[in-house]
Amino acid sequence: MTKTFAILGSGMQGTAAAYDLARHAEAAQIKMGDQSREQAQKSSDRVNTLVGRNVCHAYAVDALDPEDLGKFLEGVDVVLSCVPYWMHPRIAAIAIRHRVNMVDMGGDTAVAWETLKLDAQAKAEGVAIVPDTGLAPGLVNDLGSYLMEQFDRTESVKLYCGGLPQNPKPPFNYKLVFNIEGLVTEYSHQADVIRDGKVVQVDTLAELETIHVDGLGEMEAFTTSGGASTAPFTLEGQLGNYEYKTIRFPGHCERMRLFKDYGFWDMEPVHTRSGEVIPIHLFHKLMGEALRDPNDKDQVIVRGVGVGMKDGQRLCVQMDIHEKHDDETEFTAMERLTGFSTATYAKHLADGGCNPGCHRYETAMTGVKFVDEIQKRGIGIRIARSSA
Repeated sequence: MTKTFAILGSGMQGTAAAYDLARHAEAAQIKMGDQSREQAQKSSDRVNTLVGRNVCHAYAVDALDPEDLGKFLEGVDVVLSCVPYWMHPRIAAIAIRHRVNMVDMGGDTAVAWETLKLDAQAKAEGVAIVPDTGLAPGLVNDLGSYLMEQFDRTESVKLYCGGLPQNPKPPFNYKLVFNIEGLVTEYSHQADVIRDGKVVQVDTLAELETIHVDGLGEMEAFTTSGGASTAPFTLEGQLGNYEYKTIRFPGHCERMRLFKDYGFWDMEPVHTRSGEVIPIHLFHKLMGEALRDPNDKDQVIVRGVGVGMKDGQRLCVQMDIHEKHDDETEFTAMERLTGFSTATYAKHLADGGCNPGCHRYETAMTGVKFVDEIQKRGIGIRIARSSA
């Protein structure tokens, strides 16, 4: 049965999600919504050209205006919230009121908890809501679920992800592939992990380790916040250790720690000779521009490593994804892995895969099913098994 989907936020990842829906979700119509109708039209035209049919239609919509958003959601089966993360709970409340299923791209665990508080209302209206369906959080947690499903008893799951430039430039060797505010949030808040079976919080930009990535060599990985989302709280007591780290080229973590340790991410105003300034706002302005390189193409590395018991044997299962900018569609690796993941969950909801209510991401679909679905999108996953 064909379905109608709606995209809120017709930017980079939202456009990639629409493209995926047009190809894989039997979408009768995709309503492309954005505060700028011009942007929505641009994204609609791009997707329609790529898929060779007039499936996307542009709308100007104010996502935070209940009346305006309500009109936009008329006739929609699933809405994909691809707007700044803090807006998701407000949009979810309106979607529930209009009996529209919803997924969002996440970005902050505290915000996901706010959305999950709407569970009773969602059940009452017969709709399903799933937050944090992007890349990290999102796809990486599906790898975690897949790993746990391979064992009779899981000991540990370690997840890694990094959006990186193909041609790194010193000193940071990094290309900003999403907004600078989100990056600083990941680097500055505490991270939720499972240690010895219990949820604990650990510092970010810490616990540095070296990992080898084929084709890139030695890389570094360190703790960041938000990547595991609600999974540690869902899985507490089910395994000994569960954690998420970000992958970067060597030296990046130490350089970023300087900004964290010396107050550049503080929210308290400071007085300067030219007036008052909030340090983090200045950092956002300067580094948000400096870390963008429109001339360089991106790549994304994702890894999951699980250790556990299967049929009396102790095994290690490692999963690796290495995606690069797609020259055929011109979607970046970050757009594809984030947008395609969100679209996969939107299709899952449209197909009736979740009961009414607000679902933690890691409970909404099995890891095996997600891995099967994402590979249909051309995302290659290498899976290696060995004795541990």
